[in-house]
Amino acid sequence: MAIKRIAALTTGGDAPGMNPAIRSVVRYGINQGLEVMGVFRGWWGLINEELKALSHRSVSGIIGQGGTILKTARCTEFKTEEGQSRAYDTIKKYNIDGLVVIGGNGSFAAAHHFYGKYKIPCVGVSASIDNDINGIDYTIGTDTAINTALDAIDKIRDTATSMERIFVVEVMGRDSGFIALTVALAGGCEDVLIPEKEIDIEAVCHEIVHGNLVGKMSWIIVVAEGAGKAADIADKITEMTGLETRSVVLGHVQRGGRPTAVSRDIALNLGKAAVDCLIAGKTDIALGLAGGRIVEVDFETAIKKKELKIANFCNLIKTLT
Repeated sequence: MAIKRIAALTTGGDAPGMNPAIRSVVRYGINQGLEVMGVFRGWWGLINEELKALSHRSVSGIIGQGGTILKTARCTEFKTEEGQSRAYDTIKKYNIDGLVVIGGNGSFAAAHHFYGKYKIPCVGVSASIDNDINGIDYTIGTDTAINTALDAIDKIRDTATSMERIFVVEVMGRDSGFIALTVALAGGCEDVLIPEKEIDIEAVCHEIVHGNLVGKMSWIIVVAEGAGKAADIADKITEMTGLETRSVVLGHVQRGGRPTAVSRDIALNLGKAAVDCLIAGKTDIALGLAGGRIVEVDFETAIKKKELKIANFCNLIKTLT
């Protein structure tokens, strides 16, 4: 089947670099003779017919903007038979021949299920600050989120050193410790707590007390949100060591901001590749960066739990602090 009209949508959590990806899909798609529709608020927009045709001008000036001009939303309705049926009806009504789904593993799981049921060609563009797409090294937004968190930790380090205090800094990562591991290493932090590894708070406190005895008075511990709440961990450290411990939650600041050059470059290249895949008849795949090149990973593989090289990260953190 010849592809004539495609639709782009951003789903799940936003990631800096989604806008450059949209821009790439629209402008390259038009360049290839396609009509490109924009779906607003992800799957919700397909269910409720919130979409419109996009032109070169529609995506002008967005390459450096964080977030997504198409908006995004969590859509529980898409998990229902009725919701999926209504989305399919919208696709048929607007003569859409293929979807470019810009999002993370939850978005790809939904796209995989939708393709299996209705056979609407779907290609995923990996955009997730957690970098949790299996089979892919780097996703859109990860580099920006890491640099945002790292900038904050560098500033906290100034205060921790000046006031000789312990800080527990909570970063995003409900199911993945990638951001926490990366910023802990790059920020010269003393310890990191992640959901993939059992927390030994007694060992952490022992190291803090030992360091204090030999003159190390400041300490930064990075915790991924999925491993625990920073405030609770800080209270526990204070209780066990008798040393004043402060907590900082970086939260959603990591999702926003102007995408870095790395995030933009990945986004622009993956957007183009997604259009090429649909034109070539490829479907049910996620695109991302692995080994320095764009790779195609089938959705079924992409949505599996991604294994992190935790030992390598943790050993380096311990060795270099």
